[in-house]
Amino acid sequence: MKFTIYQESRIGRRKTNQDRLAYCYSRDALLMVIADGMGGHLHGDVAAHIAVQFITEAFQREARPTLHDASLFLSRALTNAHNAILDYAFDKNLEEAPRTTVVACIAQDGFAHWAHAGDSRLYVLRQGQIAVHTRDHSRVQLMMDQGLINAEEAAHHPGRNRVYSCLGGNHPPQVEFSKRLALRDGDVIALCTDGVWGPVRDAGLLEGLAGEDIMTAVPKLMDRAEQIAGATCDNLSMIAMRWHDDTTQPHADAVSTQTMALDNFTTQLESFERTHAPATGYDITDDDIEKAIDEINAAIHKFSK
Repeated sequence: MKFTIYQESRIGRRKTNQDRLAYCYSRDALLMVIADGMGGHLHGDVAAHIAVQFITEAFQREARPTLHDASLFLSRALTNAHNAILDYAFDKNLEEAPRTTVVACIAQDGFAHWAHAGDSRLYVLRQGQIAVHTRDHSRVQLMMDQGLINAEEAAHHPGRNRVYSCLGGNHPPQVEFSKRLALRDGDVIALCTDGVWGPVRDAGLLEGLAGEDIMTAVPKLMDRAEQIAGATCDNLSMIAMRWHDDTTQPHADAVSTQTMALDNFTTQLESFERTHAPATGYDITDDDIEKAIDEINAAIHKFSK
């Protein structure tokens, strides 16, 4: 495989960052996953972190060097991540399990497969157009589908952040799965939370990623999202990957997995500690973080089989 990939997450104007994201690749398969946690003191962070870490670790166990069935992997991984979040809530005696959106994508054998729950999005950009993007599992999307509001009204609707499908919570997630998509040279797959796509909209996202160099395009796009959102800026996170055919000369920062060993993986996953800088003023201590990490690992371990 040959691809260029870049990810970044920012706190915005919030006290803490409840977004999580990661990418991981073997010689012949690539995983990208992003989650936007919802909940109070620490719990939204934990739900998102459980989802991303669980899915990433499952990928590392099974992609040797490819997954037997990418769609089946996504189904099992998201379901078990949901169950791990519920188990965490049970052990903590929480009245309601914390929740998180999720979107995960697998690229292998020249095809992309993805699954999502909530309003974190995946876009496929091809030849200067948005070829595909996920449909939000949100109340405003349902209202748009029914013709009750238009896109402009949805962008400012007071219920725009309410989702009806997610991992965690008191209801099983309604996970939506894609058909497999044959990747073409130059295709860009972008995963992002609503802190990015909300301010810039589809047109801004397309314009921001239209250039060849996603390594510089993503930070500029996130700068633009922060500028537009201003004082209300949410956490914002994005992973963008440009696919390269084996016959083309890729960007200088491109990854080539051709020489990787069959059992090797490269992973980029933000540590839990880095999302809680003391400067945020959030009332979480180092002991809270250490305890949360232990609880996350315990919840994941029960469903990692």
